Formats: sequence, structure tokens, C-alpha cells
Amino acid sequence: MQQGMILIVDLGSEDNSRLARAIRSLGVYSEIYPHDILEQEMASLSHVKGIILNGGKNNLVDGVKIDAADCVYESQKPLFVIDHKGKKPMDLGAMPACDKDLQDVLRPFVFDVCKAEANWNMENFIADQVALIRRQVGNKKVLLALSGGVDSSVVAALLIKAIGHQLECVHVNHGLMRKGESEQVVALFRNQMHANLVYVDATDRFLYKLAGVSNPEEKRKIIGAEFIRVFEEEAGKLKGIEFLAQGTIYPDIVESGTKTAKMVKSHHNVGGLPEDLKFDLVEPIKFLFKDEVRACGVALGLPASMVYRQPFPGPGLGVRCLGAITRERLRIVRDADAILQEEFENAGLAGKVWQYFTAVPDFKSVGVKDGARLDAYPVILRAVNTVDAMTASIERIDWDVLQKITDRILTEVDGVNRVLYDMSPKPPATIEWE
Repeated sequence: MQQGMILIVDLGSEDNSRLARAIRSLGVYSEIYPHDILEQEMASLSHVKGIILNGGKNNLVDGVKIDAADCVYESQKPLFVIDHKGKKPMDLGAMPACDKDLQDVLRPFVFDVCKAEANWNMENFIADQVALIRRQVGNKKVLLALSGGVDSSVVAALLIKAIGHQLECVHVNHGLMRKGESEQVVALFRNQMHANLVYVDATDRFLYKLAGVSNPEEKRKIIGAEFIRVFEEEAGKLKGIEFLAQGTIYPDIVESGTKTAKMVKSHHNVGGLPEDLKFDLVEPIKFLFKDEVRACGVALGLPASMVYRQPFPGPGLGVRCLGAITRERLRIVRDADAILQEEFENAGLAGKVWQYFTAVPDFKSVGVKDGARLDAYPVILRAVNTVDAMTASIERIDWDVLQKITDRILTEVDGVNRVLYDMSPKPPATIEWE
């Protein structure tokens, strides 16, 4: 079914995602569109029930204050304006700081004015996506990079539900996985999910391409491009592959930049694709926020160990081994992360903290061991809580737990003489260091 939608027009607000999530929490679908939406695109959105013009401090593009395109004002759809003076006099609303207050402000507009129906839920979303996938793919085969993370796992489950054995999964061990992760992924999906799964060990290939590359954006693009190359090679071994499935989610798209917001960082599902991509893309969860992806996984019947798996970036440890990647620092960050994961599990924090990991910078600090100077690497611990990955707060970890983690890393991981705890929220910091 085609749900009614509230369209959010980005006029420079930093709260577009929060606004979209608030509307969705009311059971009504919502998407964010640029201020200069094209007339033909606006005309094609027949299911739009109302429009919110969401202004803010980033309302200058090339030095000119922006306004919504004429087609927005001429659409005859109900308008709600936040922090913006448009071409017509209308009341201004201020974005409430509390999510509940925001919902209370939006509810009369969404239901009483726009007459929207509360039919946005995961069951309807899954039904819609299954139909869309079948219509897009037909009887062709789809190739999926199955990392075993939440996003790719939910995509796999959706595709299996929609097209069954037309899905070909490929797990690429790029040498940037967490300790024992590739083995766990293969065992889980082959034995429990009964998926068509090809395992590719491309460790040496990726590390060769990444040798000496310190710029985070370059690393991400190299990793993303090399992933695609591997898939192209695997597709050449399989007949009928015409589509590439990706676990792109809404924050990937939002954070990759708009005309009113500078790019935060490129994502492996957005900025790393080569121009000569030979596949058409299938991205069934690209309009879901992270919490919605998990809800979708639950609705699809995926096991909790998969749905609530620790978030892991597509470039893997490549963005946690800061600067130019070396095998030594990969070993350090992998071993330290395994200790962190184990101790969080022992302390009962695994289900309470949204994301926790280690990072290792590309410099050493001076220390002492057995009475002699020791130049070794520091290990950075990071633990954050978030709902949608757009903002994040720092978890206040018990001192005894931190001390135990520190003692174990300093004792068990060679090449480390210092452990640090990152106290930076998002914003201004991002969750990952790179």
C-alpha cells in the first residue's frame, strides 16, 4: 500500500532528521527533500498529505538566503512553517526541545489538518518493499555484500522474503573485520539462514590498496571501490547477476551532505561507488533510521544476536586504525576491541550501550616497562548511546569496569602503553573517529 506522506522541505535546519522521526513516531511516513525540489518531482508526489518548511541557521547557499521552490507553495498542500519567513505570510513555529512536545505540536497538523492516516509501520513497510523488490528485480539475480551487520542482515532477510534463491550473498574478509567475525558470519548465515553465501578472503588485496593512505575519505573510497571490484569479479563467476543490493540507511544519505549542510563524511554505501558500476542498485532500507532498521529486523524474525549486533562501519577497522593502516595496529585495535566487547558483556553493558569500540592512532607515546623507555601506541575506548545515529551521548562507565579493561589491554595486547576514554558527544564529534 502507498502510505500518505508528510514532506519536509530542508530550508537550513539542523533538525530535519529529528522532525522526520517525530512524524514517523506518530505512525505517518515522512521524508526530507531539498528546497529546490523540481516541479515534475513535486507533481509526482501525489501521496503527500502536507508539507513542513523547516528553516534554520544554515539557510544561505552561495551567499543567498534560500526559500522553497514555487512548486511547493503552489502545490495546494497544507503548509506548516518552522523558523522561516516564506513568500506568503504565515505563522511561525519554533522547534520544541523535547521530543514529546514536538509530537504534540505536530499531531494536530498531521491528523486534523492534513488528514493523514497512522499506517506507517514495519509490517506495511516490509509488504511494500517486497512488492517493490519483485517489481524491480523480476527473475534476475541480486548480489549482496553480507557483512553480518544489522543493515546488510536486514537487507538479506528482505531479499530472501522477496526473491528467495535469486539472492547471492558474498562475504568479503577485507582484513578489517573484528576478531573472529568472518568465521561467525559464515557459520550463522550458512547454517542458520541457509543463504547462498560465497566467502572471499581479500585481506592482502585490500591492505595493498590501502598501504600508505592516511586520508580518511580516501581510505573510505578505496575500500568502497575495492568492494565493488570484488563483487564484479564474483558476479562474473555467477550467471544472471544484474543487481547489487546495499544496506544504505537514511543517516548515510543525510550525512553525505545537502546544499544547506556541509558533508560530515562519506559513507561506504554513498561515496565509494566507481563511475563504471555495472550493476543496478537495490537499496530497500535507504529511508529507514537505525532504530527502524532494527525494528524491521525484529518484524522479519531475525535473531536478537543479529538485530542488536554492535554497529560496525562498512570500512571496518579501517576507520578505527587511524591514519595509514598497518598490520601491527590492526592487530592491536582488533585484540583491544575483543577485550572491550568481552568486559562489556561481563558487566551487563552489552544491551545497554548502543555502540562501543576501540581505535588506535598512528602515533606512539612514551612509556616505561621493566625500568626502560617504551615507545608504544595508545588505545582509545569509545562508548556512546543514541537512537538514530544522528546525535550521541557518552556512556558513563563504572570506574572499576574501565580499570579492568585498561589493565587487560595493557597486559594482554603487545605494543600498547596507554589507554584513553573518549568523552566527546555527537555533535561536535562523530561517533567514529574517521
